[in-house]
Amino acid sequence: MVSRLAELLPGNSNWVVALSGGVDSSVLLAALALHGVTAPAIAADQRQAVRGKGVRRVRAIHVNHGIHPNAAVWAAHCRALGRRFGVDVRVLTTRIVRTPGVSLEAAAREARYALLAGELKPGECLLMGHHEDDQLETVLLQLFRGAGVAGLAAMPALAPFAGGWLARPLLSRSRTELEVWARSHKLSWIEDDTNADESLDRNYLRRQVLPLIRERWKGVGSAVSRSARHAAEAQRLLDALARTDVERASSGAALFVPSLRALPLDRRRNALRFWIMQRGARVPDTSRLDELAGPLIDARPDANPSVTWGDVTATRHADLLSLGSANEPIDTPVDIEWLWITAPRLDLGAEGGTLELKADPHGPIDLDILPERVTVSRRRGGERLRPRRGGPRRTLKSLLQESHLSIAQRSRLPLVFSGVTLLAVGSLWVDESIQVSPGTRRRARLHHES
Repeated sequence: MVSRLAELLPGNSNWVVALSGGVDSSVLLAALALHGVTAPAIAADQRQAVRGKGVRRVRAIHVNHGIHPNAAVWAAHCRALGRRFGVDVRVLTTRIVRTPGVSLEAAAREARYALLAGELKPGECLLMGHHEDDQLETVLLQLFRGAGVAGLAAMPALAPFAGGWLARPLLSRSRTELEVWARSHKLSWIEDDTNADESLDRNYLRRQVLPLIRERWKGVGSAVSRSARHAAEAQRLLDALARTDVERASSGAALFVPSLRALPLDRRRNALRFWIMQRGARVPDTSRLDELAGPLIDARPDANPSVTWGDVTATRHADLLSLGSANEPIDTPVDIEWLWITAPRLDLGAEGGTLELKADPHGPIDLDILPERVTVSRRRGGERLRPRRGGPRRTLKSLLQESHLSIAQRSRLPLVFSGVTLLAVGSLWVDESIQVSPGTRRRARLHHES
């Protein structure tokens, strides 16, 4: 079941199983333990001998959403499974907060991933039990919703996640195979009764539609999974092209409109979609994206047009395209190029104060990593960074809400960018990409005075 698992995953990362208690994640945990890749399963007198030789430690995390009446029973089941196989199981509880237009399932999934990201240590690999049937359902649902290439790529087998990796090693296995393996090893697992609720699209597809499809096309699961891999490869090429186009058009956190206008329309849409995702905002639907890529870009420089979707607004000021919150007015930010090596103190104007980079033996910034030329701008909305090494990427909006700064203080904060990457927020937060490490030779700290 997992004989090739080590070959599929990066380096010697320790593994963290996202354990729901269902058949898929239960099989994953048991298979790892039975194949001797979890250190607790190794005899005590052998642990010293294998230390440093690539043996991975495995632990598991179960998330209790507090939604189902049997949630506590499920958590106890996962703990018992961990004890049986000598794997530590940590149970975490989360509170689901729903926003308008977001289903309970989507809200729970978002809360679960956020919690898992916060628990993952630098370099660890989160293992999830998604299997071939899950991939088939996901591709079909995305197709029915009119998704593009990225949606049809569905779930990747391996992807960067929270300073480490997220892997789905069972994507080539069907649920039937997993159940056969589980029974042969006398495993018990949780059956969530909400899976019988056919008012939910995925359950209806699984129970009513897919049996008919499989009766006609026997190998549909592996065939559709292969199509998903082809779509993923195509998306990687599109992303590489978009990254190049966005970097060429970047002006701080904004985009230079004439550079976008020089692109063919389909390539322009691709670049805009990538830029919006990079900024941590939700990608607009097709009609809004067409409006953004067409009329807004082609409008007169003095028209100041905007396009809004959900809580996001894209606004054009002269030749700069900015992204912000639909609930907050967007003024015209001024981008300042800063060559900090020759001018470590930067004047931000009467309202912005000054920003200075000072050498500091205890500072959080690695000067050997910090780009020599950066751009300083003000907040536009949608910015994200990773303030804690190995932690989750956080929206600047949520960080500011937690800081309890006044609106006036927030508006004066200088943001330091390299291209479209947010490196620092005044004196408050520094992104992981320029943070010091044990080998750092030159350290510094930003000081903002307003």
